[in-house]
Amino acid sequence: MPRARGGFKTKQRHKKVLDRAKGYVGGKSRLFVNAKEQVNKALLAAYNDRRLKKREFRALWIARINAAVRPLGLTYSQFMDRLKKANIELDRRSLAELAYSDMDAFKALVSQVNR
Repeated sequence: MPRARGGFKTKQRHKKVLDRAKGYVGGKSRLFVNAKEQVNKALLAAYNDRRLKKREFRALWIARINAAVRPLGLTYSQFMDRLKKANIELDRRSLAELAYSDMDAFKALVSQVNR
């Protein structure tokens, strides 16, 4: 039985991996085995970071809201509790954007919650 050599499909598979590895340093962008390993690690890191991104942004929004509310005499948890009791359904993202860009509107919101 003749030896099967790497043909079109193998070349296609290698090319796909090496195209993804463009920009990596040294052999990681040129040698298939090294590139395959590095691409797999990069894909895993990208998958994990898409999930971490959500946590990090939520933490950022909470920090911004807390920083904006403290000078007004409230803590973050008190503010969020009073928002819920006042039936104001704004998410953390929009609250953080409001605190960051339009402090006057945010102060008006806090005074409305403090009643």
